[in-house]
Amino acid sequence: MLDPRKLRLLRELARRGTIAAVAEALTFTPSAVSQQLSALEREAGVPLLERTGRTVTLTPAGSLLVEHAQAVLEQLERASAALASLSGEPAGPLRIGAFPTAARVLLPVALAELPAALEPMVSEIDPADVSAALRAGELDLALVHEYDFVPPVTDASLETEPLFTEVMYLTNRSSVAEARQDPWITNKPGTLCHTMAIRACQAAGFEPRVRHHIDDFDTILAFAAAGQGVALVPRLAALSPPQGVRLAPLPLGRRTLAAFRKGYGEHPAIRAAVAAFHTAITRLPL
Repeated sequence: MLDPRKLRLLRELARRGTIAAVAEALTFTPSAVSQQLSALEREAGVPLLERTGRTVTLTPAGSLLVEHAQAVLEQLERASAALASLSGEPAGPLRIGAFPTAARVLLPVALAELPAALEPMVSEIDPADVSAALRAGELDLALVHEYDFVPPVTDASLETEPLFTEVMYLTNRSSVAEARQDPWITNKPGTLCHTMAIRACQAAGFEPRVRHHIDDFDTILAFAAAGQGVALVPRLAALSPPQGVRLAPLPLGRRTLAAFRKGYGEHPAIRAAVAAFHTAITRLPL
């Protein structure tokens, strides 16, 4: 019988590429991961991994098992959700990940709408890190965003539910093209926000001259007010801009979605949280 816990390790190896990366993501030691995968090979009865020095690649049988592992793990999530539905009102911990503006503006309203027996536990997290945290079971649910100019990252193990779209603003200029000669303030490289800003400038025909890398939008707006550059900011981050900042709406959007493991979406705690998000959205000045 194949062990689902070992199948999860194999799936992570297929995504991350190295045993060390799997161990770090799932808080195991590399030797423990290696031992579990060796045990999975014995259970499967065929070689799943090809080892060359420190490099490990999946054999054709290993790749085939990863495809089936996803279906197995998804069905187990459905079973967990179905069993929880028999228990009545959702209760217990609910681990929610959220990017900073959603955590500050949306979640305080949404959490007040949750059933009293649920215990929300919120962690700020960049959307780029959400997939790994959900697959590892560190989160049950997360708020993520997508931008124009940045294709969404697909993950076969996750599903999403759209929540709302907000307009993007440019500080102190009327269009991106008009800011060609200005210094720019962007989020840190590697974030979706940074990629969106760079590609918006490229679409306007230039490479931005980035002076500051800042993740907090309040700080970005303060820098813009101080004449330190121009920036793109979403509506939720610009509800109370400081004096000295003029905001021009652009034909660009940021879409916020709820993300959870595939098969887990019908869990009563997930449904209660998503319903609370939708209720909170009606009270936002979008």
